[in-house]
This record gives sequence, structure tokens and C-alpha cells, in this order.
Amino acid sequence: MSDPLTELDALPLTRGENLTNLQAHILAEQARHPNASGTLSWILSALSFSGRVISAKVRRARIQSVLGTLDSENVQGETQQKLDVIANETLLRCLGTRAGVAIVASEENEEPIVLRRNHEGERPYVVLFDPLDGSSNIDTGGAVGTIFSVLRYDRRAPEPNASLLQRGAEQVAAGYILYGSSTILVLTTGNGVSMFVLDPSIGSFLLVADQLKIPKTGKIYSCNEGNRLSFPDGYQRYLDWAQQEGYSTRYSGTMVADVHRILLKGGVFLYPPTKKAPEGKLRLLYEGNPMAMIIEQAGGKAFAGPVRLMERVPSAIHQRTSVIMGSPDEVDHVLRHLA
Repeated sequence: MSDPLTELDALPLTRGENLTNLQAHILAEQARHPNASGTLSWILSALSFSGRVISAKVRRARIQSVLGTLDSENVQGETQQKLDVIANETLLRCLGTRAGVAIVASEENEEPIVLRRNHEGERPYVVLFDPLDGSSNIDTGGAVGTIFSVLRYDRRAPEPNASLLQRGAEQVAAGYILYGSSTILVLTTGNGVSMFVLDPSIGSFLLVADQLKIPKTGKIYSCNEGNRLSFPDGYQRYLDWAQQEGYSTRYSGTMVADVHRILLKGGVFLYPPTKKAPEGKLRLLYEGNPMAMIIEQAGGKAFAGPVRLMERVPSAIHQRTSVIMGSPDEVDHVLRHLA
């Protein structure tokens, strides 16, 4: 049996650096807002607990025979993986116990789920999520992730969907959980970006970096070049230029993994419109907006074509979008070629 004290001694802490877990970090953020009710803290706690559960399921997927597809499709018309459903149910059940959650909306469900309508004395929230981004990578041991977004519930909204259709700029929190060689949670509540790593020996997400800043430049682009011939001309001009300038390409098929690399190393993530998906393929509310908030809070940029991504006003809860996000200088290079 391992010695917890020995394991703590092995953590990569510099002299004088305190050991902080996610819960302590959230409470410290809450203390900076004297009028905070603590409701958002409980929601973030539920999301982190969901991440721990999903991480365990992902790591034991082959052992527990939950790999592969189901004989069903989600609302997007995509074949569901078994773990898509497990991750979705985990998030719904964890968030369903939090009194401050008015509505939950999942990329996997056609309609949002209204949990509570009467919120006397509360400051309720709406939580949107992509439960398992890149789930087609599961069978081959590739990285996958969870993306989430938190909005304030609009009491004036005439029906549930209307409360979800807010600009990304209205988000109060966003984050992602990457299930790879380690389980990493990246979070912003509008005051910079923090990164945590799950230590499975103590069952807690530990703070490893605060106030993360994306590099201004990075000669890496991430996109599915298999679709290149159907990209608009501006994107093809950019790729020609990038290759002439000695850029490298990195693409895993999981947005969380690709954007995480760019957040730490610099570069640009692209998901252009194509002939098959002229509006783009990624979902504005479940993927585009939360990742854009993280990138911008780290000093980067996020666009949909020539428009700032988080200024787009959604018209449908499963609306698609194109995406350009990453290091500010690299996003500018792409926009220059689009112009």
C-alpha cells in the first residue's frame, strides 16, 4: 500500500509553494465576491466530480466492455458510442442534484432538460456540455474530453431554449476536462485560466498552473486536412502560406486535446466551413463558445470567419459554427488570408 505522505513529497512543488486543490481554488475565487451565494461553486464541484467519474470509466472502458457503438444516433445524426451515453448520464445525474441548476443541455440530447422553474431567492444557472468530445478515439486509446459552459438563467425567457440562446460573451464560467495520459481540468470563471491535474491516489484535482497565458505565436496549425479541397479559398491560401513558412500540423480528432496543446505551446486550431458543412461542423454553444472563453481569458483570440466567436448570437441550441482560435498572432495570420 502506498504512503500518502511519500506521494505528496513527490509532487513537483517548488520551495514555498502551497498545495491547492480545485475545491480550495473555487472557494478562494468565491471569497473574492462578497455577495456570492456559493451556487456557482457547487455547480463547478459537480462538474469536477463528473470528470472524476468519467475518467475512471474511460480508463476501464475495455476491461468493462463499454467500447464500441450503440444501435442509436444522437440528435446530430451521429452514431453514439457507448461511452457517449455513460458520460452524458453521469453529467446529468451529478448536475441534477445541484439546487442552483435550472436547465441542463447536452450535445447528445435534442431538447434541454428543465430541472427547476421556481427560484425564489436563488441565482440559478444553465449548464451546457459536450459529454465526450472525440469519442470515436475511444476504441484506439486516443485522448477524449468533456467541454462545459455555464450561463445565468434568464427568468424573463418565454421558454427554456430562449434562456440558452445567449452570446458566448455572457458565459460566467467555462472549462474542459481532458482524459489522456493524465486527467486535466482547465477552468475559467472570467478571471484568467487555471489548470488542474487529477491525482488518482488522493482523488483530487490539484492546481498546477494559474493565470495561464497562451504564447503569442506558435508555428503549429491543427485542422483536418482531409477536407482541404472543400475549404473556402482563404483557408487554402493560409495553409499554402503556413507550409511555405515551415509550420507543422498536429491534429488528433479531439478538439479538447488539440486546443489544449495550442493553449500550452501556441499555434492555431481551425475548423473551417466545408461544402458538406457550409456553416461549420462544431457546435457553437457546446464547443465553440466555452473553448473561445478559455482561449480569450488566456490572451488568445477566437473567431468564426471574420466575426469574434463569442459575439455570435445563436438562433438554435444545436447551431453549428466554424472556428479559428489560438495564439493572437497566428489567428491574425489566418484572418489576413481570409480577407
